[in-house]
Parts: sequence; structure tokens; C-alpha cells
Amino acid sequence: MNYKIDYSAENLILVINPRIPFTKIGIYNNKNLVFLKKIIHPEEDLRKFSKIEDQANYRKDAIIKELKDNDIDFEKIRLVISRGGLLKPVKSGVYLITDKVKQDLANSIQGTDVVNLGGLISGSIVDELPNANAFVADPVVVDEYNDLAKVTGLPELKRKSIFHALNQKYIAHHYAKSIHKEYEDLNLIVAHLGSGITIGAHQKGCVIDSNMGYDGDGPFSPMRAGSLPTGDLIRLCFSGKYTKEELLKKVSMEGGLHAHFGTFSGLEINKRVEEGDKEAAFIFEAMAYQVSKTIGSMYAVLGGKVDAILITGSIAHSSWFVRKILERVEDIAPVSVYPGSDDIQTLALKGLAVLHGDEDVRVY
Repeated sequence: MNYKIDYSAENLILVINPRIPFTKIGIYNNKNLVFLKKIIHPEEDLRKFSKIEDQANYRKDAIIKELKDNDIDFEKIRLVISRGGLLKPVKSGVYLITDKVKQDLANSIQGTDVVNLGGLISGSIVDELPNANAFVADPVVVDEYNDLAKVTGLPELKRKSIFHALNQKYIAHHYAKSIHKEYEDLNLIVAHLGSGITIGAHQKGCVIDSNMGYDGDGPFSPMRAGSLPTGDLIRLCFSGKYTKEELLKKVSMEGGLHAHFGTFSGLEINKRVEEGDKEAAFIFEAMAYQVSKTIGSMYAVLGGKVDAILITGSIAHSSWFVRKILERVEDIAPVSVYPGSDDIQTLALKGLAVLHGDEDVRVY
């Protein structure tokens, strides 16, 4: 499906990226960022909602207010785009936000997470924008796994593809371009180090395996508990200390660094390390150790044929943390580090490709 429109110097793209305590929005005029705002949501407001997805209208209204207060012309907005949430498995690409997309995100069919808000907000905000359509790009459920990667030791359980598809794919393409090669010709290991951590094995343009960072697979992260001893976890489930919902939240939203130190910020822990906090250094290094171990597993997935290891995400700003990873993996392949992840710009470029007719839109 093609959404190409006639070129106009006035066309605007609205990008929406919801995070736990804020919603970041950007307005692009072609490739030029003309407005950027981080809308902070007071904790007392968010506590009113029993489920994250219920915040959609509240956050949408806050975005509308910001756009009006800054005299953004609603008629010039031709496209709204956001990160994709926990939908059913899909191919890589840009998807039109349909009623089915909104229904599955609202019903949390693969889990509840702030990433689900992107499609819900974008899908409803276009009702107030007369000339715009709404899309999500490279949802976290992009599934290019090989069949072996999905098998577990229990037939009733399968491994799912849930990873930072948007940023991992963008960084992989960016790296390939920087060395004058095609992404589809390379074998790469990409480690996204953010509030969640996922590490993908990119084989000739497809992510054939990754840890499922969402609710219990691979390294722990600022908010995820990561892989846990299965027997001990089962015993904890039946200990009577927690409800099912409390344990799911503990694993996917209140684990990792938050469980150890009460903060979701890897860079705050890095600051503690620099100030000589030995406990912070020990736990932070344990997280780097687990990242390195998962990178090593993806080396095996790719049969030992790895062109490069790419490290990205907000925690990649910590040279201490990155060095602890390099000590264990730099002999595998050359390493390139891309600190941060500019999802706003990445999404804008995806939206621009849709407007220019360079990328066909998929239907969920």
C-alpha cells in the first residue's frame, strides 16, 4: 500500500515516543526538526490509571495542548508515526494503525508496556488532524527468527521475538552504509542497552535470534529482571508473597537495577561507580557480564562468522560499562559504539519514506 503524497515544503510529520514518565514528541518539516518537546507526566497523574494502556487519552490530550500552545498548524500535519508495541508477530516495516492494531494494543495481547501507548495515541490523535494518517514502524514484535530459535524444552512454550527492532535495524543499516556495504550482505551482533536490553543476531538482513528482553530472557537491565533460575522463580510464584500481576510487574518493570538500587537510570549507577560506590560497581559489572555472555551466544548463532558488533542505547554513554563489555568480546569481531538512540529521528525518516513513496505500508 502506497501513501505517497504530492511534495509540499509545508508538509509536517508528528513523531510520538511515549516513555514511562514522559512522552517525547517531535515535529519534522521534511528532514528538519522544527519542534521537540518532552512532556513530563506527574507521577500522581499516572497513578490514577490501573493499566499503562489506559493512559492513552490522557497523554493524547497533553500532546494536543502542546501543539496548540506552540501554534502548530494541524492541517499541515500529513503523517503521525510512533514506535510499535506488543502486537502479534509481524515482518519488519511500517504499518497503518487500524482498529485491529488499536484493539490488540489496548487489550495487551502480548503484555502491558509503555511501548503500547505509541500506536494508541497516534491512532486516536489523527481524529483531530484533518489531513493525517497514523503509522507504527518496526514494532518490537518483528519476527525473523529461524525455527530453531523458537524451540524450548517444554513443547507448550516457545521463545518469542520481542526486541528493540526499530533501533537495532536503524543502527545496523547505518553501520553498513558507513562501510559502503549493504545490510543484507553482513552478519552483525547488535546490542541495544536501554531501560531494557536486547541483543540480536543479524544474518544477511534478518534478525534470526535475540534474547526476549521484555519479561525474562537474557541480561538484566535497568528495569527488567532478565533470565532467572527457573525452579526458584516457580517457588517464588507459589510462596504466597506476590500475586500473578505483582510478579509479572516485578520481572518486566521493577527488576534489574531498579530492584537493586531503586532507579531506572543506568547513567545514575554509572555516576555512583565513578564516585567509588563498590556495590554499584559490582552490580553494574554483573550486568555488563551478562550482556557479554549474550553477545557470545549470538556469535554461536551466527556460526562464528561475525562482521561487527554494534553497541547502542543510552547506557552506551557509559565508557566504564562499555569497557567491561569490550574486555570480554572485542576478540570476536570489530566493535563500533553508537551511544543513545534517537527514536524520534529514526521514526521521522521512516515517515518521510512513506510520504515520498519510498516505503510501502503494510497492513497488520
